[in-house]
Amino acid sequence: MNMDKDNGHDKTSFWKKNARTVPGRPSPKKDVKPTSKTKQTGSTSFHDFQASVSDAWEIDDDDDDFCIISGLENTKISKKVSQSAAINVLNSHRNFSDVVMPEKPISTINPSTSDAPESLRCSRIPGRPQQMRCRNTPQDEDSESKLKRFENYLSNAPTLQGLCELSWSGVPVKVRPIVWRLLSGYLPMNLERRNNVLERKRQDYWSLVNKYYYADHDENDRDIKHQINIDVPRMNPTVPLFQQKTVQAIFERILFIWSIRHPASGYVQGINDLVTPFYVVFLQEYIPNNQSFETFMVDTLSEDELKIIEADSFWCLSKFLDGIQDNYVFAQIGIQKKVHQLEELITRVDETLHRHLRSHNVSYLQFSFRWLNNLLTRELPLRCTIRLWDTYLAESDNFASFQLYVSAAFLLYWKEDLMRQNDFQGLLILLQNLPTQVWSSSQISLLVAEAYKMKYMFADAPNHLQSNRFDS
Repeated sequence: MNMDKDNGHDKTSFWKKNARTVPGRPSPKKDVKPTSKTKQTGSTSFHDFQASVSDAWEIDDDDDDFCIISGLENTKISKKVSQSAAINVLNSHRNFSDVVMPEKPISTINPSTSDAPESLRCSRIPGRPQQMRCRNTPQDEDSESKLKRFENYLSNAPTLQGLCELSWSGVPVKVRPIVWRLLSGYLPMNLERRNNVLERKRQDYWSLVNKYYYADHDENDRDIKHQINIDVPRMNPTVPLFQQKTVQAIFERILFIWSIRHPASGYVQGINDLVTPFYVVFLQEYIPNNQSFETFMVDTLSEDELKIIEADSFWCLSKFLDGIQDNYVFAQIGIQKKVHQLEELITRVDETLHRHLRSHNVSYLQFSFRWLNNLLTRELPLRCTIRLWDTYLAESDNFASFQLYVSAAFLLYWKEDLMRQNDFQGLLILLQNLPTQVWSSSQISLLVAEAYKMKYMFADAPNHLQSNRFDS
């Protein structure tokens, strides 16, 4: 498919935009919307499903500007199908009203065989795993012996390669802030230079804030700021921390300054979710007595401490996204390519699952785009996301390719559940609302191990990732 082809006269277009400009994006020619009110015939089940849920979060609110993946300009929304899909989603989530914590780590990748005692009752929000509230469950990476190894290594003259090898299997909470700063390239390995670098970079960030955030903005900057103000309050709605006004103001500044410094992409929905792991990790440096970050009141911190957390979150986010910048430029061609590579990989690794998805008209783009765009932050509890990012950061320059294998391993994890679904709607509802609310670092360790195994198997056979059909 030629990405540069003029879509003005195509029957379908890959990206369909609202009438208003989406912040951070160039404005291509607007497609003329059809006015025919005749009901379409012969549409596939995906057409009906996509039409029924494409406006699920648009409650007649002109402030919501979304980029929708679609080629269905001529499809009319079916009220019957819409109601049916909504009822199925609600019924599906009622089944998860009893959220439980596992007594023991799961030793094999088999989501259907884990035993979990009844304990915690909470509600499910569609599209997000329910966070385990107010519970600081000990994680595998927080063992005393592992913490001691990290402390001993960091006290000497650490190297980036050695720190990556040590961090790949998880980083203890106590040393995670300094380790993430080092792994992201924000903090130098040289002990003598660290304080000067931190002081200078933190001052640089606040200079940018004073220069751009509080200055007079042109129309484009106002649109970007407006979209950020819409998205930030929606982040992690089940975690009280992110509903605090102080935290939301911090995120708004970080995202706006990032968009100003990256004009090729600007602000793109989904980047707001990528700030949260960095913010929580650096916040935990100041949380006393191992309190839960989910309910911590940030207003109890000093202004200087809040400024340090904000500046460090910004610079580490910037360093982290440098390796996947093509994911967020116009049309997000980097993600499109990865989606196609994921399909090629699953075809090679598990053809049975691939055929099952295709036989029910399930396209990989329909579920994996969000996985790759948000790096699984909306599929996993936040504590699991942070553990996963220990490995992502330890992969260093190889993170962009390793992310693909993690997504493949994540899909294969749910194979048994997916094979039991015998229709398109059931498959899509499961894939977009996977029950990961009881996951812990044990499952993440198994996930990255499976991803590493696939990466190792195909390291010398890269042809399986050549997207010939994509580039043709």
